[in-house]
Amino acid sequence: MKVALDAMGGDYAPQNCVAGAVLALRDFSQLEKLFLVGDEARIRAELDKHRCADPRVEIVHTTQVVEMSESAVESVRRKKDSSISRAVDLVKRREADAVVSAGHTGAAVAATTIKLRTLEGVDRPGIAALLPTETNLTVLIDAGANTDARPEHMLQYAIMGAVFSRYVLGYANPAIGLMSIGGEDIKGSEFTKDIFRLLRASGLNFRGNIEGHDLFHNPVEVVLCDGFTGNVVLKSCEATAEAVMHWLKSELTRTPIRLAGALMAKGAFKAIKKRTNYEEYGGSPLLGVNGICIIAHGSSSALAIKNAIRVAMESIQTGINPHIVEELAAFYARE
Repeated sequence: MKVALDAMGGDYAPQNCVAGAVLALRDFSQLEKLFLVGDEARIRAELDKHRCADPRVEIVHTTQVVEMSESAVESVRRKKDSSISRAVDLVKRREADAVVSAGHTGAAVAATTIKLRTLEGVDRPGIAALLPTETNLTVLIDAGANTDARPEHMLQYAIMGAVFSRYVLGYANPAIGLMSIGGEDIKGSEFTKDIFRLLRASGLNFRGNIEGHDLFHNPVEVVLCDGFTGNVVLKSCEATAEAVMHWLKSELTRTPIRLAGALMAKGAFKAIKKRTNYEEYGGSPLLGVNGICIIAHGSSSALAIKNAIRVAMESIQTGINPHIVEELAAFYARE
């Protein structure tokens, strides 16, 4: 398996990107080649810090970086030698099997959509993020790729999310819930009501509208929402998890008795932290593009980058794209 890493993407690039790459090379023997795409001098300096001379590393030098303040589509058109564009080019030429980026999400979505195109039957790609719940792993789609979705895009997201849940997470008949402001059929905006009608007639395992509290206490396998809502939900969940762990640490160290109890339950706290830590999940697949693209958190640590590379490798092994094409073709054939 061959992976292209946008080494200049993210808040702490190239330091964390290269450190994560080194961890991946150490832990994943099945990783045949890892392209590090970006400023060669800076990448080599980081590799030297880790004393990494792994022959599986190939540096692809680029002269440009997409800044977070730039327009996504314009950056792809104007900065043809950016690290994200060149990384996607490697997938387009089939020199790499997947691309991983913690940089500008919009630029990664635009570059993969423009250069790789979408799968047959897909109008817009969607980011599939994983949320840990009380009983399962939920696929949240879209988590930020398309903020101006139309109802027909959302229907495609539902199908792609269900395929991902079935073939990657192993749920036989994933239930789909539409994020809204109430569980009743009449609740929501005109936009969500239009989506509701499409889903109800789709033949999918559609549970109906779900609210924010249903994410964790009454979870479905696929949570459907537009990219704007999904990104807000995802970042709110991440921030809440971090805040709760901070509150726990503060309160449990306030007195000697509490600290003693905390030490006795140290294993449980570590397990909860690992379960809610975005770094353990690495990155989110961009479903619907004709290739494999993993979107990592902008502030990704070395561990998060390593796990994003792992997710890319798992996506390669699973071969999810042919299943998406097959499911969409079967759905539209029934209409």
